[in-house]
Amino acid sequence: MFVKDPCGIVCIIVTYVAVFYADYVVVRWVILHSLQDSLWGPFHVVAFNTIVLLLIMSHLKAVCSDPGVVPLLQNRMDFSDIHTDNPETKIEFDERDSWTVCTRCEIYRPPKARHCRICKRCVRRMDHHCPWINNCVGERNQKYFIQFLVYVGILALYALGLVITSWILDCSRCNNDIAVKQSRILHCVILVLESALFGMFIIAMLVDQFQGLW
Repeated sequence: MFVKDPCGIVCIIVTYVAVFYADYVVVRWVILHSLQDSLWGPFHVVAFNTIVLLLIMSHLKAVCSDPGVVPLLQNRMDFSDIHTDNPETKIEFDERDSWTVCTRCEIYRPPKARHCRICKRCVRRMDHHCPWINNCVGERNQKYFIQFLVYVGILALYALGLVITSWILDCSRCNNDIAVKQSRILHCVILVLESALFGMFIIAMLVDQFQGLW
């Protein structure tokens, strides 16, 4: 399921640009610069890129999976009584513990299903519509969304740890050219800011998700 929402498509592009930029900085300006003569260098390259791969897989699953869309009826039903103001004919439902009627889709929907104005469909156990996956977070793809958040959080912490470690370690064979040092500092500062911002955002999202599940 792919929603043709401009905001969602831009957010997906921003997500992958941020991930691949972090991968580039960690490999090119942190690991290869500071750990080029250590066995920890290849280890961190493989470990970091493994997390990137898992992140991409979970993100694609969250983007492309059906969140739990309530199927439309083949034959249209008459829900005209729902729209009337006549108290004798108007139909009322209790959304907490019973099936309801969506006046937009004109279908019966199970408890806790809600209509998404962006996807223009009703989704079972809908949490919210997330622009970062350009899809709703619902009954069938919430686990992939949580996996994506966890991997982003791990990647942000991993990147911060590598940057801090690279500045603490004394590298005798590192390139001392001023232009190289300036480039490395600039990329590392941008990576630290990116990791910190995404890390705080992810923590807030994970807390919200676990509270919802609880």
